[in-house]
Amino acid sequence: MKRIVVAFLTFTLLMSFGVKAQIIDQTPQDGLYQDNGTINAKPIPLPSIRKADIMWSKRIWREIDFRQKMNQPFYFPLEPQQNWKSFITVVLDALKEGTITAYDISNTDELLVPISYSEIIARQTDTLHRMMNRPYPPYDEYDTTIYTEFDPTKVMRLRIKEDWYFDKQRSQMMVRIEALCPVMIKEKNGEEVSEPLFWISYPESRDVLAKALAFNPGNSARRLTYDEIFVKRLFESYIYKEQNVFDRRITQYATGVDAMLESERIKNQMFNFEQFLWQY
Repeated sequence: MKRIVVAFLTFTLLMSFGVKAQIIDQTPQDGLYQDNGTINAKPIPLPSIRKADIMWSKRIWREIDFRQKMNQPFYFPLEPQQNWKSFITVVLDALKEGTITAYDISNTDELLVPISYSEIIARQTDTLHRMMNRPYPPYDEYDTTIYTEFDPTKVMRLRIKEDWYFDKQRSQMMVRIEALCPVMIKEKNGEEVSEPLFWISYPESRDVLAKALAFNPGNSARRLTYDEIFVKRLFESYIYKEQNVFDRRITQYATGVDAMLESERIKNQMFNFEQFLWQY
């Protein structure tokens, strides 16, 4: 009889633990519908290009500042939520998985030398040796090592390399993004210093960006992808370089307000080129 009672109590305890585990595993629905956070979208198709149809083209380099209001969907969220991740988190995860190839920074901004995810992280891990005083007797100095790990939240800018061209077949000025470069903002001697990390090919990364959701401030039911943001030009940016014979940036021959005016001049020059082709 005692064995039967012990067996019954054991069975009851096991069943109660099983019910509790089952209740814990079933997370409540948080939203209007059940969303597992996955999206299986394809990149937006781009128009085909024939060399014979390109009558004019120019390469432009732009920079997107994530701190501007329109560009904040690139920077947030700081912590991933389901399939909602910041732009740099999406890129770093793809580099870790090997679905995107990163290329080392070069003077010509060409995609020449591939680098791995571990190399990128190792370059941003700083080791600093510093002499410090002991807070207790004896108050002598001792050598300590301070490690600074890579912080993705410091990636606050994005450089874009793109080609503008006039397609005579479509009679339209068009643009094609070629490469992207995340930029970290560091503070040295009280000043902001930009440090580009690596280049990635935009055509190669489109499959990843088309599956990564970004915040849509106008409609939460119609979430945007990072690929849509780039194709639809839903960002604010400024030109920091145009293709030139000296291969120099605007900041190398203009500073301050003059640099801003030069950036606007290049933008207006491309706009006027298309307008002057037509006769009204």
